[in-house]
Amino acid sequence: MPAFRFDVIPYAKCLTLHRVWNALLVWMSFYTSRIFGHTVHWGMPISLSIEPTTACNLGCPECPSGLKMFSRPTGNINSGDFRSWIDQVSKHAIHLNFYFQGEPFIHRDFLTMVSHAHKSGMFTSTSTNAHFLTDEVARKTVQSGLSRLIISIDGTTQEVYEQYRVHGKLDQVLRGAQAIIRAKRELNSAYPQVIFQFLVVRPNEHQVDDILRLGSEMGADEVRLKTAQVYDYRQGNPLIPTQEKYSRYMRLKDGTYRVKNRLDNHCWRMWSGCVITWNGKVVPCCFDKDATHVLGDLSEQSLSTIWNGEQYRAFRGAVFESRSKIDICANCSEGTKVWTEA
Repeated sequence: MPAFRFDVIPYAKCLTLHRVWNALLVWMSFYTSRIFGHTVHWGMPISLSIEPTTACNLGCPECPSGLKMFSRPTGNINSGDFRSWIDQVSKHAIHLNFYFQGEPFIHRDFLTMVSHAHKSGMFTSTSTNAHFLTDEVARKTVQSGLSRLIISIDGTTQEVYEQYRVHGKLDQVLRGAQAIIRAKRELNSAYPQVIFQFLVVRPNEHQVDDILRLGSEMGADEVRLKTAQVYDYRQGNPLIPTQEKYSRYMRLKDGTYRVKNRLDNHCWRMWSGCVITWNGKVVPCCFDKDATHVLGDLSEQSLSTIWNGEQYRAFRGAVFESRSKIDICANCSEGTKVWTEA
């Protein structure tokens, strides 16, 4: 079943008058900025991503968390800080995504934080490699009120799966997926919406039909195919799919590659949401994995002050001036993703 059908009810329950008005202000300010060529912002973030932890049990080749190659500090979010941040955003934010880098279920208080956000009236989501979804954890996940659970399944056989999800065990992932689907049934809950996400890379592109079939057989609400970001792509990369429709990159006549995205000088994300690292740094979006563009620190300022501050205004202006010159924007996938529903 398409994701939007599942999202309608939980999203509708999140809509207060203040949140609707804030979303309208954000939308109007974004298009006013595009029309007149200078940045204005009249609202607060509609959606946020918060990083529970940078720790991960896998070693995926294009992930700084898996490769343990962060240049920024690593750690786990403090539950008290999290509650403080939620108190700042819950009045206007509709969607809270518990993910940036790392495996969220490693954090011992993860589901407690989800429950707190759910009780604050927000749509909640996360992404997981599913290695920690035991029967007990699956049941607690359903009871937490989580709205959407994305499970990364990047292969339908162990041999293929482990080529990207290094150190991962496919049978453990499938048991975790079964546990969450079973817990939903036993608790008579439609949520969390379970999405099987298949990151299409060259080693697994021949299994696209297999993952669609597997998702249907197991009872996933949706199977989503996602294009993969690679850092070193210009001269080609063994992860880039041979089928261009599954790739973020296109091959040029000289044999080199470029990003498909036209990188127009505007970005909805700069108006609608932001990312908060485990230690309270506010960065523009999920493409700033190493937090090289810190626009504020929640240990020093409120989110409202940061959101409307000089650094954020300057970054939005830089996007309008020349988005392609900003490092984290140059490899952006916005507008190039593909997905398929089971």
